Amino acid sequence: MTKYGLRARVYTLTILPTLLIGVLLATYFISNRNQQLQQFAIQQGVDAIEPLAIASEFGLARHSRERVKEVLNINRRKQSTQIHSIAVFTADNQLFVTGSYHRSLGLLQVADGNPLPTSTQVIEKPDYIIVRAPIWADSEDSFSRYTSGQPELLGYIALRLDKERAILLQFRDTTIAIFIVFLGIIVSVLFAYQLVRHATRPIAKMVQVVDSIRQGRLDTRLPNDEYPGELEMLKTGINAMAKSLAEYHEEMHQSIEQATSDLRETLEQIEIQNIDLDMAKREAQQAAKVKSEFLANMSHELRTPLNGVLGFARQLQKTPLNNEQRDFLQTIENSATNLLSIINDILDFSKIEAGQLNLERIAFHLVDTTEEVVTLLAHSAPEKNIELVLDVAPDVPTGIYGDPLRYQQVLTNLIGNALKFTSQGHVVVFVNAKEQTENSPFMLEVAIQDSGIGIVKEQQEQLFQAFRQADASISRHYGGTGLGLVITRKLVQQMGGDIQLESTPGKGSTFTFTIECEVADIALGDPLPLEQLSQQTLFMYEPMSATRLSLEHLAKRLGFHLVSFDTSANMLSELSHVQGNKPNVLLGTTAQQSTQELLEEVQRFSQLTDNLLVSVIAHDSESIRQLIYAGATHCLVKPLQYRKLAAQLVDRTPLQESQLPLLDPHPMPSHYPIRVLAVDDNPANLKLIATILTPRVTAIDCAQSGQQALEQLQDNHYDLILMDIQMPGMDGIQTTAAIRERYPEFSTPIVAVTAHASTGDRQRLLDENLDDYLSKPVDEDELIAVIHRCCPTVMGSIHQLVEQLPAQPQAQIASSNDGYDWHLALKRSANKPDLAKEMLQMLKASAKDLPSEIEKALSGQMDEAQLRQVIHKFHGGVAYSGAKALEKLTEQLESALIHGQSITDLEPELLELIDACQTLAQISETPPTAASN
Repeated sequence: MTKYGLRARVYTLTILPTLLIGVLLATYFISNRNQQLQQFAIQQGVDAIEPLAIASEFGLARHSRERVKEVLNINRRKQSTQIHSIAVFTADNQLFVTGSYHRSLGLLQVADGNPLPTSTQVIEKPDYIIVRAPIWADSEDSFSRYTSGQPELLGYIALRLDKERAILLQFRDTTIAIFIVFLGIIVSVLFAYQLVRHATRPIAKMVQVVDSIRQGRLDTRLPNDEYPGELEMLKTGINAMAKSLAEYHEEMHQSIEQATSDLRETLEQIEIQNIDLDMAKREAQQAAKVKSEFLANMSHELRTPLNGVLGFARQLQKTPLNNEQRDFLQTIENSATNLLSIINDILDFSKIEAGQLNLERIAFHLVDTTEEVVTLLAHSAPEKNIELVLDVAPDVPTGIYGDPLRYQQVLTNLIGNALKFTSQGHVVVFVNAKEQTENSPFMLEVAIQDSGIGIVKEQQEQLFQAFRQADASISRHYGGTGLGLVITRKLVQQMGGDIQLESTPGKGSTFTFTIECEVADIALGDPLPLEQLSQQTLFMYEPMSATRLSLEHLAKRLGFHLVSFDTSANMLSELSHVQGNKPNVLLGTTAQQSTQELLEEVQRFSQLTDNLLVSVIAHDSESIRQLIYAGATHCLVKPLQYRKLAAQLVDRTPLQESQLPLLDPHPMPSHYPIRVLAVDDNPANLKLIATILTPRVTAIDCAQSGQQALEQLQDNHYDLILMDIQMPGMDGIQTTAAIRERYPEFSTPIVAVTAHASTGDRQRLLDENLDDYLSKPVDEDELIAVIHRCCPTVMGSIHQLVEQLPAQPQAQIASSNDGYDWHLALKRSANKPDLAKEMLQMLKASAKDLPSEIEKALSGQMDEAQLRQVIHKFHGGVAYSGAKALEKLTEQLESALIHGQSITDLEPELLELIDACQTLAQISETPPTAASN
C-alpha cells in the first residue's frame, strides 16, 4: 500500500481482469468469424463454378460460343453480387468466351508454362478469390474421344469472386465485439466505484483518526456509522486502541512525573558521587605517581646491592681460585644474573600494564639485528650439544622500520626459552616475509622451533598469563617468573602482530610471531661484495640438516654458487676431479667427531683447495689453532655469521700466527692514562668501580657525596666523572648542575651511574647536562665502552699493561733437543704437555713414510704436482708442532713447487728434508724438566 493506494488497487483488480477476458474473447470470436466468412466465400465460388463446368461441356465440345455464353450469363444473373468476372478457356489455354469483359481477365488465365487444372482450384488473394474448374468431355453424347481410358480435357472455366461483402461483415462483427468489451469495462468501473465508495472511504476515515492519535490527540474516535463486514471490527478495534492509549498516556504522564522527581534526587546523589570520584581519581593518580616512584626506588635499591654482588663475583673470578671456589662464584654470579633478569621482567611488566611502554620507529638492519641475538645466545647451545641455526629466507628485506631493541627482546625471550627447555636436538630460528596482499602492510614472520619437552594443549594458554607457567614443577626445575612470554605477547601485539604456539609433548614446540613493519628504502649496514660473491663456488658438506638448509637460503641471498654433498667422502671425491680454479670448501663438524679424525680430514681437504672453511660447534681456541695448523684457512663458529662467511669466501688469505685466537683465558686488559672520579653514596659500589678501574686507569678517586665531589674538583683535574644519581643531600643531577655552574669552562664528561630503569630515564638524564648513561649493576665491558665513547682523546696513548706490571711466575720447559722447541710445542698445544707429546707422536708417524715418497720423486716415479701434495700434507702436521727448522724447510719446498721449480733443482733441499725426518725420529717424546724463573 505504500506505492499504490487502495483505490488504485481496487480499480486495477476489478477492471483489468474484465478487460483481459473481454479482449481474449473478442479476439477469439472475431478471428473465428473471419475464418468462417472466408470459407463461406470460397464455398460459394466452388458451388457456382462446378455446375458451370458441367453445363459448358456441350457448347465447348461443339465450339459453340453462344451456347457457352448463354450458360455463363444465366449464372451471372443469379449471382451477380458475388461474381466479378467469369471466362472459359480452351485446352490450349486460349480464351473461348467470357461473361463480360474486364481488364483483369488475365488474372483468370493460367500462367504460361503452368499445367491446366484437372480439379477445382482455389487461389486466394487479399481482395478477391479466383476459382478454376476443368471441363471434361465425359457426357454420354459427347463427340470427344477418350485418351488412355480417361475423358479428354476440353478446357477450363475460371471466375473471380470479390471479398467486399466478407470484409464488411468482418468489420461489422469486430465493431460489435469491441463495443461489447467496452460495455463490460464500463460495468466493471461501476462495480469498482461502488466497492471503493463502500470500502476505501471508511478506511480513509480510519487513517485520519489513526494519524490524529499519532499526533497526540488521543480523544479522537471514529463515528458510530455502520461499516460493512470486517471494517466494523476494525473500527471497533481502533476506538478501543485509542481509549487504551489515552489511559496508558495518562499513567505514563504520572509515571514521568514520579520518575522526574526521583531523577532529581538521583542527580543530586550523582553529583555527590562525582565529587567523591574526582577525589578518588586524584588519590589514584597520586597513588600511580607513588607507584612509579616506588618502582624507580625499588629498581635502585635492588640493583645497587646486585651491582656489588655481580661486580665483585666477576672480579673475584680473576684471582687464583681452586675449582670448588670457582664453582661457588659461578653459582653466585648465575643467581645474581637470574635475579636481575627477574627484576627486569617485573619492571617491564609494570610499564606495559601502566601503558608507559613506547615503541621507537627507526630503520635497522633486520638480518644483522637478528643474527646479533642468535650469536649472543649461542654460547649455551654447545654445552647441551644443541644445534642452534638462523635461517633467513632469501626474500626477506634487508632493512625495516621498527623498534630494534624490543624486537631483540622478543627474540631473546623466545630463543632463551627454547634453549632452556631443550636438552638435545635443535633450535632453529626461521625468518620469513609473510604473504602480502595489495593493500595490506608488510608483515614479518619469525618462527622459533625446538625439539624440547613440548607442552600439552591444556597448559599452552597458561603460558601467556602473568606469573603462570605450564606446570608448577617447571618453575622449580628451570626457574623463571612466568613473565617472559606475557611481556613477549604484549610487545608483539603493540608492534601490530600476534604470537602463536604449536607444541607436541616430547617432540618440541614452535613459537611463531608476526609484526607489522615497513620496508626501509635506504641502504643499511656495511655493503657486501655481491659482485665478487657471484663468481664464487662453495662445495659444502654439513651433517646438520637445519644448518644445510640455512646455507642454501644464504647462497640465494648472497648470490654464490653452492654445491651440497651428503657425505664428506663424496665431496672429497668430487673435489679431486675438479680442473682449473679450485672452489671454496666448507667442512661441517659434529660433536661426536674426534679431534684426530677431524684433523686428518682437514689435511686431506686442504690439499685440494686454496680456501678450506671449517664450521665448528663451539669457540675453542685450542681446537681452532689446531685446525688452522692442519690446513684450514678459516674456522667459522656455529651459528654461521653471513658477513664472516661472505668475507672469507672473497678473501682466501689464511690466518697468520698473530691472528690466531689467544690461548690465555685472561689476557691483560688495556691501560688508559686517565684520572677518574667515582661519586656514589654506597661504599660497595665505589669499591667495585675502583676494583675494576684500578688496573686500567692511571688513577681513580672516590667521593661518597656530591659535596665531597665538589671539594675534590677544587684540587684535582679529572678526565672522567662517574656520577651516581640517587644520593642523600645533593643527588647526582644537582651535583652535575653545581659543577657546570661553578666551573663554566669545565668540559670533563660526566656519566650517570644509576639503577633507575623507568622509560625515558636515559633521555631525561642526558637532558640534565650529563654526557652518557651507565646502568647498574655495572658491567665491566659497558664501563670500558663508556670510557671509549667519553674519552676519545686518550685512546692514542693506550699501551699494554703487561709492559708495566711485573711478569707472573710460570713454568717454562727448556728446549733440549736440536731442531725441536718444546716451549713452542707447548704454546701451540695450549700449555698442555700431554697434547704436545701426542702432536709429536703424530708428526713422527707422518714422517716415517716421507723419505720413501721423496725417493720416488727423485727417481722420476712422481711428478711435481704429486710431490707438492705430499709436502703440503706433511707441512700441515709440522705447523702445529715445535719443529721450527722442519717447518721452515717444508714451507720453502712447498713454495718452490708452487712457483714451478723442478724436482731436480730441489734435490739438495729434498735430501735435507730426509735427514731432518731421520733426526726427528730420534727426538725424545719425554718433555725436558720444567724450570722456574
